[in-house]
Amino acid sequence: MATLSSAAFPSLLPLAVPAAQPRPRAAFALDPAAVDIVYSAQDRDAMAELVELTAGVVITPENWRGHRALLAEIELLFSGWKSPVYDAEFLAAAPKLRAIFYAAGSVRYCTPDAFWDRGIIISSAYAANAVPVAEYTVAVSILALKQFWRRAALARRGEGWGDHTRPIPGAFRATIGLVSFGMIARTVAEMLAAYDVTVLAYCPYLTDREAVLHGVERVSLPELFRRCDVVSVHTPALPETLGLVNGELVRSMRPDATLLNTARGPILEQPSVVEALRSRPDLTAILDVTDPEPPSPEDALFKLPNVVVTPHIAGSHGRECQRLGSYMVDELRRYLYGAPMRWQITREMAQKMA
Repeated sequence: MATLSSAAFPSLLPLAVPAAQPRPRAAFALDPAAVDIVYSAQDRDAMAELVELTAGVVITPENWRGHRALLAEIELLFSGWKSPVYDAEFLAAAPKLRAIFYAAGSVRYCTPDAFWDRGIIISSAYAANAVPVAEYTVAVSILALKQFWRRAALARRGEGWGDHTRPIPGAFRATIGLVSFGMIARTVAEMLAAYDVTVLAYCPYLTDREAVLHGVERVSLPELFRRCDVVSVHTPALPETLGLVNGELVRSMRPDATLLNTARGPILEQPSVVEALRSRPDLTAILDVTDPEPPSPEDALFKLPNVVVTPHIAGSHGRECQRLGSYMVDELRRYLYGAPMRWQITREMAQKMA
C-alpha cells in the first residue's frame, strides 16, 4: 500500500485561481526562521499564483499587535512552528480570517475555544510529519530485529563473529506492536505491509473494523508488550497518557525484544523503565525522546549498555521539512476550489494531538 506522501496525492486542480476571481489576501504567521525551512521557493511561487501574499511581514506571537492594520484585511494565514495563539484578542484583530494552513503537526497549543467558536477552518501538515517518523520507526524496527546495536558493540570488541548461541530474531514472522494508532502508527502499519511481520496495535479509539482495514490485530496494552519483538510508542502526551509505559510492562517483554519511543518522553515512566532495562540486559531500548529533554549527561539512560538515545531526530529535518509546506499548498488549492480538504482539523481531533 502506498505511504502517505505528497506524491501519493497529486493535485488535479489548476495551479492558479480563475482570472475573474480576486485572490484572497494572505500572510505568514509562524517563526520567521521557519518560513524558508518549510515553505520552499517553489511552493512560495505557487502560493503567489493563488493568493495575494503579503511580502516582507511575518506575523509572530510577539509582533502581531503591531500589525493590526494588516490583520484586519487578512483572509488566510500560512502558519507553522511558534504560531501566534488564535485567541479572542487575535481573532478580533482579524475579522476577515477564514482559514489557516499550519505547516507542522499539532495545533492544540494555538487553538483555544475562542478559535473553534469562530468557525475558522484550520488544516495541518500532521500527515506530512508522520512520514519521516514512520520511516524512522520501520528502519529502526528492522535493525532491532537484526540486533544491530548489540551486535555492533560485540564486533567492536572483536566478538560475535559466527556466534549462533543467541540467534538473531530477524524480521521474518516477527511481531511488531504499535502503542496508539494515530496517523504515524497507521503510516507505520502501511509501510510494514511490505514485510512478513504481524502488527499488533493498542489504542482505546481503534475499532475492530478499523483494525481489519489497516491489517493490524487489536490487543490490550499488556498483551502487546508480552507478545511483541518490537514495541513502538506513538502516544500523544495527554494528562491521561503520562507514564502509560512503566517498568512492569517492560519487564514483561519477550527475550531480546526492543522498546522504541519516538512520541514524547513522559509517556514512559522513566525511573521504573530504567530499572526494568537494568534488570533485563537482554532487552534494548531506542529512545528518540526522553524526560527531561535533553537528559543530563549523568542520566542513567547513558549508563545502560542496552539503551540507545538519539536527539529527537525521527521527525521532519532538512529537506523533509519542505514536505510540510508542500502539503499545505496542495490543501490551499483544494480550499480555493471547494474540493474536500484532506487534512482539516476539528476541535475533537485537536484535543487528541500531541
